[in-house]
Amino acid sequence: MHQTIQRKQFEEIKKHLQEKEITLIIGPRQVGKTTLLNLLKDYLIKDKKISQNKIFFFNLDRIKDVEFFESQEEVIKFLKTKSGKIYFFIDEAQKIKEAGRFIKGIYDLGLNLKIILSGSSSLELKSQFQESLTGRKRIFYLWPLSFSEFLKYKELDLFNLINQKKEISKYEEQIIFSLFEDFIIYGGYPSVVKESDLEKKQFLLEEIYNSYIEKDIVNFLKIKKPLILGKLIKLLAYQVGQLINVNELASSLNIERKTVEHYLNVLKETFILKEIYPFFKNSRKELIKTPKIFFWDNGFLNFALDNFEKFSQRPDKGLILENFIFTELVKNNDFFNKIYYWRTFHQAEVDFVIEKKLKLYPIEVKSTFRKIKIPSGLKNFIINYQPLKACVINTTIKGSINLNKTKIDFIYPFELNKISF
Repeated sequence: MHQTIQRKQFEEIKKHLQEKEITLIIGPRQVGKTTLLNLLKDYLIKDKKISQNKIFFFNLDRIKDVEFFESQEEVIKFLKTKSGKIYFFIDEAQKIKEAGRFIKGIYDLGLNLKIILSGSSSLELKSQFQESLTGRKRIFYLWPLSFSEFLKYKELDLFNLINQKKEISKYEEQIIFSLFEDFIIYGGYPSVVKESDLEKKQFLLEEIYNSYIEKDIVNFLKIKKPLILGKLIKLLAYQVGQLINVNELASSLNIERKTVEHYLNVLKETFILKEIYPFFKNSRKELIKTPKIFFWDNGFLNFALDNFEKFSQRPDKGLILENFIFTELVKNNDFFNKIYYWRTFHQAEVDFVIEKKLKLYPIEVKSTFRKIKIPSGLKNFIINYQPLKACVINTTIKGSINLNKTKIDFIYPFELNKISF
């Protein structure tokens, strides 16, 4: 088994080290940003033969490293004493006071310097870096592992089979399904993936949750009612994949609507949740405002639900499968802001609609199917929009069927690489 989990983004970020613009890696806590930065550092030393005295690594979770960045003037003086190209790695960069202006001031000096930053809070990074570093940075997102990355770590041969879109045997299928059942319950945080003991997996998820509440919510963002925010997370976990009613949430928690809206924004910008909005062309017939909410990691979701029962035994398996598919679509493709759901006022619904180059691709998620049959909501969408392809993701049946000019594929959850436009 591989000791280091290989991340999909590594090759792309590695190439970007050659560019002058700042490399900015953002994502939730404990998804491997520090490990990735260290791998990039090792790559520079071992592969590019960069001398170690040209590479400086700062982790701002350490007080000593934070102190180094108290004065921009002193950092600039330090850099000017160095000759040749310098590589500056700054982990948890949002902890620098006025980080955007601080880094911009250094970058704009035009020194022979490559800056690589990471951060866990999009909220803080956006407020500090978005305007200050306009045209000076490229953002890379690092999420919890995708199932593909998980499979590559656990069973490289099976990963290669799926990645090459080859047909697999029933035996191989069974192995993949057993791994899938592990992943859909415990998720893709690297420390959780590496642990084989189920009780320890649950303990690690609790640690990740508590670390998030303590470091991001209480200490960094100064949220004064973390217990209320914890209750909100739990309420949202029970409503995953459903339409969100902010007034109902406010009433349930006995707090103001604006407080719920603020907390929702915090949860989105610290990479716990993501909203998706409805796709519509005819505002008279289709919902146009209310979002659905999803969690970025199924392990975090199941911790919030306090339910680690096997997938096959879960009464809510349809919803946790839908959450899994959402995360996989975003992690493995460039659909970050091009993924929607569809619903009419007459309740016809499709779980996901992907829009790419003016083409539409509807996806319906069902935990089980007895036979190939087009779900009514998907049929409604196809009649209205006539996409060339559509997809039904489920755990029991494979095959395809046509409706007019639309080909509808029935595939397993781990076969998302078969989705193509």
